[in-house]
Amino acid sequence: MTPPALPPLREVIARHGLSASKALGQNFLFDGQLLARIAAIPGDLTDAEVLEIGPGPGGLTRALLAAGARVTAIERDRRCIPALAELGDAYPGRLRVIEDDALAVDAPSLFDGRPHIVANLPYNVGTALLVAWLTTAWPPWWRSLTLMFQREVAERIVASAGDDAYGRLAVLAQWRTAARIAMNVHRSAFTPPPKVMSAVVHIEPREAPAGVAVATLERVTAAAFGQRRKMLRQSLKGVPGALDALAALGIDASRRAETVSVAEFVAIARALT
Repeated sequence: MTPPALPPLREVIARHGLSASKALGQNFLFDGQLLARIAAIPGDLTDAEVLEIGPGPGGLTRALLAAGARVTAIERDRRCIPALAELGDAYPGRLRVIEDDALAVDAPSLFDGRPHIVANLPYNVGTALLVAWLTTAWPPWWRSLTLMFQREVAERIVASAGDDAYGRLAVLAQWRTAARIAMNVHRSAFTPPPKVMSAVVHIEPREAPAGVAVATLERVTAAAFGQRRKMLRQSLKGVPGALDALAALGIDASRRAETVSVAEFVAIARALT
């Protein structure tokens, strides 16, 4: 399908009097080639269902629709709704816009199948949304996650044991998914430019390790990294059975959380589940 001719995004924004809201964590992307590269990261989107969070005036939405996706967009900023409605008119039947807070929407109920989630996430809710998507029932209700974060957050998601960025988020992200940084995005690509660099993370679900409850893994990692400079014998002493599990698994209790691999945290959680 040949994409319809659309006015430049800057023209749409000017016509609707839009500006990025700092309170909503908005930063707009105008570069069509860059947006097309982001939309290509999940693979072929022809007739695929896609959930987009915080589309704003619809820059990434355009790229997803041009790639053939059927997009459900959740946007809480009502100033952007008219611009998105114009985009829906240009792609009849392929764009559904829900005016609401993404943290409050029961997103799985919106889909019959498993959508890709692709979003330039608002910085102020990005991590909370990611954790919610990672701690859902497994296999998850989504097919893949392609998400823009501050570069610092992206590094925390993909970090390995021993890295400065390694922590609870890395364990939650990696114990049953494959997570990678798909591309970096310079701050100058945004309007207004944020103070930090950004990166797009791509996450695909894998089979979950058997015998591990996500709530147990969350409890163990929260305790371990809540006092990350302390030895495990101190940080995990409040988790019933954790020190016995360390001994049974041969994990030295004098180690610190940042040295414990994802596989070792999974083994500890399995012993406690």
